[in-house]
Amino acid sequence: MSHHLNCRVSDSLWQALRAEAERTGHSISHIVQEALSSALDLEHHSIFQVSTTGAIVKGVFGGCATVADLKSHGDFGLGTFENLDGEMMMLDGHCYQAVADGVTTEAGDTWQVPFATVTRFRADQSKVIEEISDLDTLQIRLDELRPSQNVFVGLRLDGLFERIDMRAACRAQPGEGLVEATSHQSEFSFENIQGTIIGFWTPTFAKALNVAGYHLHFLSADRTVGGHVLGVKAKKLTAALHLETDFHVGIPETEAFLKADLQEDPTAALDVAEKGFVRDR
Repeated sequence: MSHHLNCRVSDSLWQALRAEAERTGHSISHIVQEALSSALDLEHHSIFQVSTTGAIVKGVFGGCATVADLKSHGDFGLGTFENLDGEMMMLDGHCYQAVADGVTTEAGDTWQVPFATVTRFRADQSKVIEEISDLDTLQIRLDELRPSQNVFVGLRLDGLFERIDMRAACRAQPGEGLVEATSHQSEFSFENIQGTIIGFWTPTFAKALNVAGYHLHFLSADRTVGGHVLGVKAKKLTAALHLETDFHVGIPETEAFLKADLQEDPTAALDVAEKGFVRDR
């Protein structure tokens, strides 16, 4: 939801706003919002991320931040918990863990997190999308709404899902990487369920930091089930997009992260672990 702000400003401030708009090419509305966000210490249109997908692929699953830390940076997002113990969904400022069969629990503020991506979600655009027969169709519909291949996007999709297929990562065993750990994940489906898809689209240039393309989790309207989305079918969903212009990464200071070899491209492993396929080269 957005609001209109009407106020009087001095001539000197108005001229300064116009000069800044001419210099940057941004609208005066954008400049005012950024200035207010900075003055009020709000992270407007910013992603905050804990660790990197490259580290997760290598099995760096130890907690390096708390749920409370995440809430200080956002009210919407996804991730996992210490030792890859289930899927994380953050919605409207509340954080949930989905485990086997999709059963959810609200996470405590002291729970540890090895990887998560959060933002303060405010829709920049919203549109009803229809006749979603599968996950590929959903992604095509969302591609039509995204304004650029080079901007991070937060995604919220609300509605009645005819069917949604999901998984929840199970607690990893010592020494396992992401592919091995997700090979014994719990997979499950629900039909005719009201809920919300929580997700992000990440540009290819950031593939060493996050999952390139779409990364989607689901949370039911009653907050009782959720998980990582593998498949979806719906007649109509309301899609809201939040364009992200800043990206901040909290680098873990744990011994496991500092000693991990993160030079490899994690894309192939992420395709297997997150999407269940090997991408054509």
